[in-house]
Amino acid sequence: MTETITEKPGISAAIIVRNDRVLMVRRAVKEGELMWQFPAGAIEGDESAEAAAVRETLEETGLTVEAIKLLGERVHPKTGRLMSYTACEVLEGTAHVADDEELDAVAWVAHSEIPEYVPYGLFGPVQEYLDGVLPH
Repeated sequence: MTETITEKPGISAAIIVRNDRVLMVRRAVKEGELMWQFPAGAIEGDESAEAAAVRETLEETGLTVEAIKLLGERVHPKTGRLMSYTACEVLEGTAHVADDEELDAVAWVAHSEIPEYVPYGLFGPVQEYLDGVLPH
């Protein structure tokens, strides 16, 4: 018996820290209750979650980043999509809205400001990573 896979592709998010802040983007189209989030997008074909995070960051924000480590994966409680979270380091560039069909703003967010941008809280391993690398 063969199974047809009709699931949507997983989403890979990039967790990018620079100058004691984390990069967040605001989607032009609201996904459920999500507004501010990390640069992210669908994992394509045989692409790894880490490679997708790097590609999506460049496409959305113009930043060239390098994947450092996969922080974790989960099924997102609000969207039902498989999410992967990858810590990334900036290699070059200045963050800006590179894809104005997808984004309407970018922001470098201090640790203390995260709850204002993401009031429902972050995925545990992402919060733990940010708690370890951002001053608070």
